[in-house]
Formats: sequence, structure tokens, C-alpha cells
Amino acid sequence: MSTHATPHRAEPGGAATPGGRTEFTTTFALFAAVLMLLGGACGVLTGIASIAQDELLVRTPQYTYTLNLATWGWIHLVLAVLLGAAGAGVLWGASWARPLGITAAGLNIVAHFAFLPHFPIWGLMLIVLNAIVIWALVPYRAEKG
Repeated sequence: MSTHATPHRAEPGGAATPGGRTEFTTTFALFAAVLMLLGGACGVLTGIASIAQDELLVRTPQYTYTLNLATWGWIHLVLAVLLGAAGAGVLWGASWARPLGITAAGLNIVAHFAFLPHFPIWGLMLIVLNAIVIWALVPYRAEKG
């Protein structure tokens, strides 16, 4: 008989699941943390390009949301910092990171949806990335201790 014990993690309901859903959920949450860090970096680049009024972004004066590019840039920059902080928090196992990540990713989806006329392909990719982040973080619970 082996003396090596396999650690068992308890689900929130209290049942231990060796090699089960909890390990997958934790791994997927770490993947979401990396996606949040990448999404945050992309948001910083989008924000800086918008604040600088770079020619890379298309200006659309005939759109319902009539914020100028500098305003969109600040919105994306703030959301990117929140998303990056949440990603770092999930990597560290902080309990505050999960709700912040879900909230920041949800707000980021709304912001990128409203930003679609300026940069549609980029916006759609980041909407999907943020939806994956939310999907990964909803079942995740940080380990205590």
C-alpha cells in the first residue's frame, strides 16, 4: 500500500471530489485569471490609443452613443485596470477577486458592445473573452487558508 495520499478538495456543499469538478473549476479559474490579465493589457492598449485619438480607431459621428474617443479611452483604461487587478487577485487566491472579476468582465462586455462601431472585430473578440472569464469565475471559490 502506498503512503502517498491524494489531497481531496471539498466542494462548497462539503463533498470531497478527488479529481472531480473542483480541480477542473480551479484550473479553469486560473485560465480565466490569465485571460483577465491579457484582457486588461488589451484594454490598456485600446484605452491609450483612444485617449491619444490614434488614427487606428474609426470615428463614427452617426452612432447612438456619442462619446468622443478620449472618453471611450478612459472608460476602457479604468475597466482594464479593474480586470487586471481581478486577474492578479484570482492568481493569488484572494476572495475579493472573483466578484470583482465577474463585475469588471460584465462591464467590459457592455463597454465593448457600445464600442463596436469604432472597432468591431476587436470588440467582438473581447466580448467573447470576457464571457469566457465570467463562465469560468461563476463556479470558482477561492480556497481558504
